[in-house]
Amino acid sequence: MPTTRTNATGAIITGWGSALPERIVTNDDLAATLDTTDEWITTRTGIRERRIGGSTTELSVASARRALEIAGRSPEDIDALVLATTTPDRLVPASSAGVQAQLGLSCGAFDINAACSGFVYALVTGHGLIALGAERVLVIGTDTLSRITDWDDRGTAPLFADGSAAVVLESAANGGQLLGWDLDADGSAEHFLYAELGGFIQMDGKEVFRRAVRIMVDSAQKSLSHAGISADDLALVVPHQANIRIIEAACERLGVTMDRTAITIDRTGNTSSASIPLALAEALDQGRVRYGDHILLVGFGAGMTAASAVLRWGGQDHD
Repeated sequence: MPTTRTNATGAIITGWGSALPERIVTNDDLAATLDTTDEWITTRTGIRERRIGGSTTELSVASARRALEIAGRSPEDIDALVLATTTPDRLVPASSAGVQAQLGLSCGAFDINAACSGFVYALVTGHGLIALGAERVLVIGTDTLSRITDWDDRGTAPLFADGSAAVVLESAANGGQLLGWDLDADGSAEHFLYAELGGFIQMDGKEVFRRAVRIMVDSAQKSLSHAGISADDLALVVPHQANIRIIEAACERLGVTMDRTAITIDRTGNTSSASIPLALAEALDQGRVRYGDHILLVGFGAGMTAASAVLRWGGQDHD
């Protein structure tokens, strides 16, 4: 994928928000019905608990309202809505339609399904819309994976959960924040992680793990190269929260220490399209990001897809 063109209108994130269901399901809760233990799940995945409940539309509206509030924007200010989700509430129409209506937006709205890479796909798409003339784009990542998870399956039930997070993108005269990006896919590997219409998630865990580390690192290195920086220049890596061992292995290969990595998987599980923005929103709320910091967003997902983006927080001319 190319570097961001220097003559393109750039964008910066001005607002962010997250939404999680109230219901908490712990590993001990799962152990009551599955042949598993808290120790087994935690050791192999890094997950201790996850949130379950709500619809994709409901959670998207909640996170988007928070993002609009932080950005200081009203619904009429938004020129486009991009919703990354692999679990729409209906086959037709796209869930973005219901989100648009409940937020009171008057703009184009559409869904993107790139599974766990979906938010980065949507974020790059949002930057593209701004490059073409939009002033403000609302980008949301939401999934309600509990609805397509077989809760009697020991191999997948501990992994997946529900959540949402959103950002507001605004055009910027200073060149914007997106320094480099990469979107990849290998459709020949789709059978390793999939769900048929009306069915549950099916996963070859060993093969997904083997491929995930490699494609995450490959995508990250491409984005870093496009941005003209190295891993040493990163203040924070925000990876897809699928498995703590995948995150650790990918960061080790990139040469990034875990203290420079945003981790939420222990409390949220794998929320697919919501995973990266949830971790980003928490890092921002905790003050872990400063103006001028370089941030890497990177993930992989069913498809198999991979995506990454290097951001300079506040834009290229933040000073």
